[in-house]
Amino acid sequence: MPAKKKETYSQAMERLEKIVRQIDSNELEIDELSEKIKEANEIIAFCAGKLTKADREIEKLLQERRLSEE
Repeated sequence: MPAKKKETYSQAMERLEKIVRQIDSNELEIDELSEKIKEANEIIAFCAGKLTKADREIEKLLQERRLSEE
């Protein structure tokens, strides 16, 4: 299941943690395992994108602040 459009970072992390717990506890059949790993990779990409975007926004704000203080 791909990341939902309105899903937050926290919600995505909760889904990822659930998948990791299922894998760690051997809850998944081998057929499900492949799908869950694909889903986990999608969630990781989604979260990485969110973090990158937040990092850019913070850097932009800091740069604007530095310029205004000069």
